[in-house]
Amino acid sequence: MSPRLQIAIAALLFSTGGAAIKAAQLTGWQIASFRSGVAALALLVAVPAARKGFGWKTALVGITYAVTLVTFVLANRLTTSANAIYLQSTAPVYLLLLGPWLLREPISRRDLPILAAVATGLALVFLGVDVPSVTAPDPVRGNLLAVVSGVAYAVMLIGLRWLGRDPATQGHGVSAVILGNLIACVAVLPWALPVGPTPMASWGVILYLGVFQIGGAYLLVTSGLKHVPALDASLLLLVETALNPVWSWLLLREVPSMMALAGGAVIIVATAWQALRGTRVAEPVAVM
Repeated sequence: MSPRLQIAIAALLFSTGGAAIKAAQLTGWQIASFRSGVAALALLVAVPAARKGFGWKTALVGITYAVTLVTFVLANRLTTSANAIYLQSTAPVYLLLLGPWLLREPISRRDLPILAAVATGLALVFLGVDVPSVTAPDPVRGNLLAVVSGVAYAVMLIGLRWLGRDPATQGHGVSAVILGNLIACVAVLPWALPVGPTPMASWGVILYLGVFQIGGAYLLVTSGLKHVPALDASLLLLVETALNPVWSWLLLREVPSMMALAGGAVIIVATAWQALRGTRVAEPVAVM
């Protein structure tokens, strides 16, 4: 399988998260906990050497990833999957804003148009708040959780770069991802229990989310990134943001507002633009 195809398939798997999370007949806490537990086990089996990278630094990055995972699941259960992925995709803005303090990377004038574009997309998504529905019962709260997920994702990306700058922790990204899933599973388990009678199909969804949508997709991305330039990878991974709402529409008949779709389009274009320019916010990482 070609490296580019690996990344494209990974993006396709990532994009199914929103619809799958909504389809499971479990609570948001249960999905967040069990999905991450399965993903952690799958990755530990696939990459047993990752345990050697466990340490306090990878644990810190893992905490930010755990917050990203949990808030993304909860957001998907409360708002449309389109809003959840679009708002989380504003992470480049927070990466730029936090860079001067956490990475000593100042904001340049070239970054300002990207900030403005993503902020515009963010505003459009919020202005187009959907009427509560079966698949999006509390859009406002879900949108806020999606923003928190975006901020946590940005901090996670900063953490991965922090690990990469230290020779002792270079290549420990997968360790941080595994720890993040373990932390997410354990941290929200008290709210996930007890579990009532659940259709087998929902447990199948949990297995799919953990083994394929997170575990398999992550392995494909890391394998493909060894041979694909960061620019190409960043653009290929935009497939996740573009297709996520499509799956929810096809499988659940969930239709986001026109304002949200417009905001999402602005965010996708802005992200592609910064990737083409090769700015530092073009991070070819997607682990949702």
